[in-house]
Amino acid sequence: MIRLGTRRSVLATVQANLVADALRAGGHEVELVPIQTTGDANKVAPVEQIGGTGIYVSALRDALLAGEIDIAVHSLKDLPTAPLDGLTIGAIPVREDPRDVLVARDGLTLGELPRGALIGTGAPRRAAQIDALGLGVECTGVRGNVDTRINLVAEGKVDAVVLARAGLARLGRLAEVTETLDPIQVLPSPGQGALAVECRSDDTDVLAALAPLEDPSTRAAVTAERQLLATLEAGCTAPVGALAEVVEGEDGPELWLRGALGQDDGVRRLSANGPVDDPVALGKRLANELLE
Repeated sequence: MIRLGTRRSVLATVQANLVADALRAGGHEVELVPIQTTGDANKVAPVEQIGGTGIYVSALRDALLAGEIDIAVHSLKDLPTAPLDGLTIGAIPVREDPRDVLVARDGLTLGELPRGALIGTGAPRRAAQIDALGLGVECTGVRGNVDTRINLVAEGKVDAVVLARAGLARLGRLAEVTETLDPIQVLPSPGQGALAVECRSDDTDVLAALAPLEDPSTRAAVTAERQLLATLEAGCTAPVGALAEVVEGEDGPELWLRGALGQDDGVRRLSANGPVDDPVALGKRLANELLE
């Protein structure tokens, strides 16, 4: 029996069940173990005020290290970039669409929102990039699950909210999206749309069970993105966007990485490419170029 730890939210449970079903298809018995995290317990305060990076994963990681669960399923973008002794990411499955989306009143797109419109987002990354577009809209901090955020639009408290497309796709709610944002405008959070299945580093049986869930292209892409974030010495609340893709180059597959760094005078954007088998070097190189 594989004990799978998950946050209690609807989206987290859906994501946990995706992993559980894949493991069951491989002949394994799986039991879901719901665990409350700091981020779920406090849904009002800004993320950076209640612990910043790790508030959605620390309780799950504690349970792993204590032997109370065998694997934990995380949204990869919530996972700190620094490794934790005793734990490893045993599998990163195929990634869902990593882009951000807009859910706006009256079916409006970002460009159609009037000047002064209020956009709800708790991510400095999104706010910095939207501000840099010069549309005259205003971003305001919001927290809560998908229902809570979309209800802010329905209740007229904000004109629109920005969410991760992956979450709405997994919840079957893409019909509520009024625009999928082009990464040229808004780059997603490093690792957005990907799941990380974490386990104990020495648990060979679990590592073997997770191996068929692994998608090498997804791991290469998110490794480059997360290395860029780590090199910038930024947490998940910093105004950093990144998106990497494995593409076909002249000499075979290569990795393309785009990065965005929010600064006092706007957003600096750069891109770079490199070999698929060295995503760490690519992430470091682009981060250093962004800092120059």
